[in-house]
Formats: sequence, C-alpha cells, structure tokens
Amino acid sequence: MRLAALAALVAAFVVEGCVAPSEQSLTIATYNIRHGRGMDGRVDLARTAAALRALDADIIGLQEVDRAVERSGRSAQAAELGQRLGMEHAFGAFMPYQGGEYGMAILSRHPMRRIHEIPLPVGNEPRVALLVELEVAPGRRIVAVNVHFDWVADDAFRFAQAEALAAVLDTISLPVLLLGDFNDEPTSRTMERWQTRFLTVDKPAADRFTFPSTQPEKEIDHILLGPRSAWTATTGRVVTDSLSSDHRAFVATVTLAAP
Repeated sequence: MRLAALAALVAAFVVEGCVAPSEQSLTIATYNIRHGRGMDGRVDLARTAAALRALDADIIGLQEVDRAVERSGRSAQAAELGQRLGMEHAFGAFMPYQGGEYGMAILSRHPMRRIHEIPLPVGNEPRVALLVELEVAPGRRIVAVNVHFDWVADDAFRFAQAEALAAVLDTISLPVLLLGDFNDEPTSRTMERWQTRFLTVDKPAADRFTFPSTQPEKEIDHILLGPRSAWTATTGRVVTDSLSSDHRAFVATVTLAAP
C-alpha cells in the first residue's frame, strides 16, 4: 500500500508540477494617448485610464506620454496609469519638454525584468525605442518593444529609425512583440522592412484606420510579432473612440507558441 501511495504521489507531481510548456494567449494593445488630451481639448488621464481598462489587455504600448510636463499637470503619466490599472509600468523619454520629459510607456500585467531605452537616429524630434523584458509565465520571457517613429511625409528619418532598431532586434533570441505608432502605412518601405522576420497582426479590412480618431483615414498603428515561428495571430480590432485621443487604439489577442 505504501508503494502504491508513493507511486500515486509521483504521478500527481508529474502531472501537476512538471507539465510541459504549452501555448499561451496574450492580449496586446497599442495606443497613442496624446498625453491624455482628448478631442475636446481637455487633459483627462482618468478618461484615458478608463479607455485603457476597457481594452482588457495584458500588455499595452503607449505613445505620447508625459512625465512631469506642465501641459499635463506635472503628472508622471505612466506611473499614474499603471497605478490606476494595477499594471507594472516603464517609461522611455524622448526629450525634455516644459520642465519634464516627453516619451512613451509600456504597461504590463506580467512582471518586468529588464527595461532598456534604445536611442534611434534623430528625426524631426529625438526618438527612442522602449524595450521591456517580460516574464509572461514562470521562466518564460518575451521582449516587448514600443516605437513611435518620425511623423513627417518624407520617410527618410522614419526608415533610418526602423533600420537602426532592426539591427538591435536581430540580436535578440527571445520572442519579440513590436508595437506602436509607426507613422506609416502597411505598404510603406518602413513597414515592409519587417516582413521577412515578423508576423503582422491584421485589422478588419472594413475598419483598419487608426488616425485621426474622429474620421480615421490612415493605418499607422501596428502590432508585429517575431520571429514568425513563435507566434500565431488572429485579426485584431480597432477600437471606436473618437474622444479620448486623436488616435484609435488597436488591440489583438495573439498566441505564443510552446517553446
């Protein structure tokens, strides 16, 4: 009886404690929040937080985020949004602005293990890419990368920024989630730069535009997954919100393959 009991205990441990890693579902979003300034001209971070909460995302890339900037009430916006949503936060600064800093952020329900700012070639404004290593399951990590590329019609700076970032990402062996405001359409050379290694999360053909939020006519906010073999993606959705920002959020549920 003792041997039988021991065998049962070992079998239970194998089933419950040593399960082989499996696929994992993650909900991802990207949103240019325009430092919380809505289309009514008011900076209202509580409204921004409510819009983000409605996305119900595990990982969110935010662009146009302020920290201690006069125009947004000196708030540390990434920290405040993280606190309101119960998520960890990371902030990456582009440049000094109105006594504080202007940049981007990542929010995550999963623990952040490393945070890096990667300087990119300077365009009409300074730019960085924000890289955060996330532990999405015990012992299992991915790298989330948030971008906000140059915004003018001439894509020279934008393409140079994409090239510089690609050189860095080519050295990373972990699965990569690349998201943000790319300021370019899917058929541009900036976006085509990623096609060999990255899987693009599609949008519904009839509802793919993300800017401007009131009458969207440009598809410039994107989510990409690399390497292709590490991910599966379903079509995402553009969130209809014409008030909270001048962009619309893009959210999708993706699957990280078993290692």
